[in-house]
Amino acid sequence: MTEKIVVISLGGSLIAPKEGFDAKFLKDFKNLIVSEVKNGRRFIIVCGGGQTARSYQAVANDLGGLTAEDIDWIGIHGTRLNAHLMRTIFRQWANPVVVKNPTKKIKWTESILIGAGWKPGWSTDYDAVKLAGLYGAKVVINLSNVDYVYTKDPKKFTDAKKLEQVSWKNYRKIVGDKWNPGANVPFDPIASKEGEKIGIKVYFAKGNNLGELKKMIDGEKFKGTVIE
Repeated sequence: MTEKIVVISLGGSLIAPKEGFDAKFLKDFKNLIVSEVKNGRRFIIVCGGGQTARSYQAVANDLGGLTAEDIDWIGIHGTRLNAHLMRTIFRQWANPVVVKNPTKKIKWTESILIGAGWKPGWSTDYDAVKLAGLYGAKVVINLSNVDYVYTKDPKKFTDAKKLEQVSWKNYRKIVGDKWNPGANVPFDPIASKEGEKIGIKVYFAKGNNLGELKKMIDGEKFKGTVIE
């Protein structure tokens, strides 16, 4: 990867998994990013909501019968809490403000910019794509708790096949065109529309294998899926 700025869509399942915080992952992720910063790279890290968001969404929906917009806003605030956690982890190297509007370009001189959810209608994958377009990056690295994009949900279908490379057209046939709040898809359908529109490439991989993240940052072949 030759872009000066590396954009990472960091799944909330990695920041705040169902089992509780994974301090080892957070420490190792920090060490890798900081080592890359010391080599002159800059990063935009957009944080998902993960279990933080889903726990709040579930209890609020059970007790309140929420609208889709309500559910989305709870998820958005979950991403912002996770983003503030990551900003403090990277305090020495990060811009002090968490970016919430991915369409408004700001001047930042620090090595790391942390982003979170903006408004209802999509996930933070979309925000990452918009920020990539805004700052001239051609690739978004998408890290989650799944190793590849599959033809179907591998947790539900034994005949699901992994895809090492897939076009936006074929990927969008898998995930559709509509966003559902709290949906758990490899890469958000609305983000996919935008990614295809502006020519963004997505590197998709399991985030807890940081050796693969290093390969993606360096533009080397990695274990995961390329969407383009």
